[in-house]
Amino acid sequence: MGPKRQRITDQGSSFYGGSPGSSFMYNASPYSYIGQPPPFPVVRLRGLPFDCSEVDVAEFFHGLDIVDVLFVHKNGRFTGEAFCVLGYPLQVDFALQRNRQNMGRRYVEVFRSKRQEYYKAIANEVSDARGGSPRRTAPKAKSNDEGKESAEHTGVLRLRGLPFSASKEDIMDFFKDFLLSEDSVHMTVNSEGRPTGEAFVEFTNAEDSKAAMSKDRMTLGSRYIELFPSSVEELDEAISRGR
Repeated sequence: MGPKRQRITDQGSSFYGGSPGSSFMYNASPYSYIGQPPPFPVVRLRGLPFDCSEVDVAEFFHGLDIVDVLFVHKNGRFTGEAFCVLGYPLQVDFALQRNRQNMGRRYVEVFRSKRQEYYKAIANEVSDARGGSPRRTAPKAKSNDEGKESAEHTGVLRLRGLPFSASKEDIMDFFKDFLLSEDSVHMTVNSEGRPTGEAFVEFTNAEDSKAAMSKDRMTLGSRYIELFPSSVEELDEAISRGR
């Protein structure tokens, strides 16, 4: 398992040693598992809409601490399944209460899962991304790609599909061939201060942002990161929504 994925599961959650989140009503007692290791807090989802995003999953489990969301692909296509890692073992029980609840027009099934199943899914996604199988690239929407190619570049790119625990350093490393500072990377959050899975990056000039589009649909950890030409105005609007 690559270092990026290890970083994702090692930070940002009380289960991994961080401070508790705002969802105090779901926080597990530290004495719940005396004498035995706590179970790994992961659930599997099935029946997700095919345009589902990490933000949709976070809203579906509103009030729970989301550490990671891993979408499962097969033959380059999203299967409608995902794994969701939670902040506390006891939050699994609350997540299971969402079984057969609706996300949009579809009801979503929620199952208990295991650490080994989650790690196996990660390994499959990483292997595919590195060319270990025919699923080495994400499926492309032709009309969307044509729109990206014809869009005017202003030096700003929008990123979509980031792990919730991704940091500015992760994004700078993703664009390591370009001169960036932490001040040029802007992570967006929702009204509750939670990550949206999107970010904006300000490049030195329009030529650099256009060249950086070569990273579109490349992976950060096991995630395909989508890139879109953007603008300072869109960046300012996204940041203001999270205030």
